[in-house]
Amino acid sequence: MTALVFDTETTGHSAPEVIEAAWLELDNPQQLTVLNTYEARFKPERPISLGALATHHILDEELVDCPPSASFSLPAGVQYLIGHNVDYDWQVSGSPQVKRICTLALARHCHPELDSHSQSALIYYFDRAHAKERLKNAHSALADVKNCLFILQALLPSLNYPQSWEALWQQSEQARIPTVMPFGKYRGRLIADIPQDYQDWLLRQDGLDPHVKQAVLQLRQA
Repeated sequence: MTALVFDTETTGHSAPEVIEAAWLELDNPQQLTVLNTYEARFKPERPISLGALATHHILDEELVDCPPSASFSLPAGVQYLIGHNVDYDWQVSGSPQVKRICTLALARHCHPELDSHSQSALIYYFDRAHAKERLKNAHSALADVKNCLFILQALLPSLNYPQSWEALWQQSEQARIPTVMPFGKYRGRLIADIPQDYQDWLLRQDGLDPHVKQAVLQLRQA
C-alpha cells in the first residue's frame, strides 16, 4: 500500500481528535486508479466543538458505539499521503513517517491567478457544470477524498504527468516553498525583499516552518 488520498473530520481545532477518516488507495500517478476504499467513524474523548459541528454535521451521539478515536491509525506500508492541506490530517493521525503530497500547494503553484484555492473553489473551477453535485456531501471524509482525487487528476497536465509518487512529492515540496512571507511583520511581502537581518533572525528560530526556512536558504544560495 504505497499512496493514499486521505482526509479526516475532527472534534475541532483545539486538541483535535479524529471522528471520521477516509482514504483511497491509488495505483500510480499516471493512472490514479482506486484500488481500495476505506471509511470509518470513531468516538472521541472530548465533545465535538460547535464550529466543527457546523462544518461536518457529525453529532456526538452518533458516535457512541464507534471504536475510540485513539484506536485509529493509517494502514501499514503507506509511503505517500495525499490531501488538501494534508498537514492537518497528518498531524491529527499522529504524524506518521510518510511523505506528504499537498494538493493545496500544487493548486496554488499551478494556478496562482485564482482568488481561492479551497477544495470547493477548485471543484467549481475545474468542473463548474457538476460542482454542486460533487459538493453535495462536502466535509464528509469520503466525499472529500473523492473530490481531492478529482482535483489531483485535473492538476496532472500542469504538472507534466509525473512518472512516480516520488516525482510528484518533489513537485509538492517545491510548491510548498513560499515566495511571499506568510506571517510576522513582513507578512505579504516578497521573501526576496525582506531585510537581511530579519532573514537572519528567522533562521535562528527553532520552530520556523521548514518551507519558509527553505525559501530563505534558497535566496542565500542564489
